[in-house]
Amino acid sequence: MPTPHNTAQNGEIAKTVLMPGDPLRAKYIAETYLENPTQFNTVRNMFGYTGTYKGTQVSVMGSGMGMPSIGIYSYELYNSYGVENIIRIGSSGAYTDKLNLFDLVLADSAWSESTYAYVQSGVEGNTQLPSSLLNEKIEAAAKKINQPLLTAKIHSSDVFYHESNVPDHNHFYNEEGCVCVEMESYALFHNAKVLGKHAACILTISDSLVTHAETTAEERQTSFNSMMEVALEAAISL
Repeated sequence: MPTPHNTAQNGEIAKTVLMPGDPLRAKYIAETYLENPTQFNTVRNMFGYTGTYKGTQVSVMGSGMGMPSIGIYSYELYNSYGVENIIRIGSSGAYTDKLNLFDLVLADSAWSESTYAYVQSGVEGNTQLPSSLLNEKIEAAAKKINQPLLTAKIHSSDVFYHESNVPDHNHFYNEEGCVCVEMESYALFHNAKVLGKHAACILTISDSLVTHAETTAEERQTSFNSMMEVALEAAISL
């Protein structure tokens, strides 16, 4: 049944959902890759669509930016709509010059200073883990289409703009072992664990905190095709 943030009816959302942060990226994926896509949500312009990819039903929906936002949407998908798998497909800032623009990173863990897990369910700890099953499917999909993929630890941050008196990318890379930063996966992985579901995260490097290279807003919306194709190939293998 509908929630305060999603007008979809039961059965309108697939068991596997691809979840970019940007709702316009969800729209792009639906229109570019899905056959016969149907829009199931427009509340707050957080677009969601269901269609088929190579004969398998798949949904795609935006999550918005940050852990509170993906926390709401992913919890409702899992808890109210029977979704089993969410694959986050997002952009990320590199913490090392070994990563270049458009490289793909698969999170094998998400480290964070966030209190999301503690506030949500009293769980302490700085690290949340993805589904090993989904990660295996994603790695197999990347190999199938010959797409290089780095599996590594990532940083999920609550803050985009940091002041100079707090730890920077050098600390997170050298001390915590995080190769890049985004803002959602720690909460997504936690929700999946609490609800007995599956979650994973594939990231495309959109900018570098080391070299200061960056992509444009339009590129972030429409040019992350390799990540999208890996996620879709993984989705139809579930």
